[in-house]
Amino acid sequence: MWKRREEENVPKPETPPRPADLAREGIPMQTYSARAADAGAARIGKSVVVKGQIFSREDLYVDGEMEGTLELPEHRVTIGPNGKLRASIKAREVVIAGNVQGNIEASDKIDIRKDARLVGDIRTARIVIEDGAYFKGSIDIQRPETGRSPAGKAQPAAAPAAPAAQAASAASGPQQQTLTSNAADPKRP
Repeated sequence: MWKRREEENVPKPETPPRPADLAREGIPMQTYSARAADAGAARIGKSVVVKGQIFSREDLYVDGEMEGTLELPEHRVTIGPNGKLRASIKAREVVIAGNVQGNIEASDKIDIRKDARLVGDIRTARIVIEDGAYFKGSIDIQRPETGRSPAGKAQPAAAPAAPAAQAASAASGPQQQTLTSNAADPKRP
């Protein structure tokens, strides 16, 4: 009983607040560049210059200079506001806030932020270009691969209709092709 009061009077050392606590209190989160570095991504600082090839099996944040190739097949690469790349990039997701010269291939998404500059060709499934960003090049949108039907019957049924649809479209235009491809649908009378 007496010991409890003594423990209450002892000041506890203050610990810094956790991010979850800050979010509950409505305190704004950090910017995306700082979040990328804090989230465990490998980091190339703004004073670092790399010439050659980088292959990574984790997310990467580049705020320095690089010349060569950058490959992160299943991960995200973020080019920070100080980043200057003359490189080809292959990654799952690419976020650009700096300067990039080179072709980019992203299996999922490319995000070009408002102060970014990109000169090169893009190949991706999804793209975001913010107002104020500079982009010069071509964009090739790739459809994400869809899984096959489990029975495998829908694809063979559509295959014989394809040559008929091509012949019909050559003769009477795209409207006829639509009608022909709908006629091959087994659910339709």
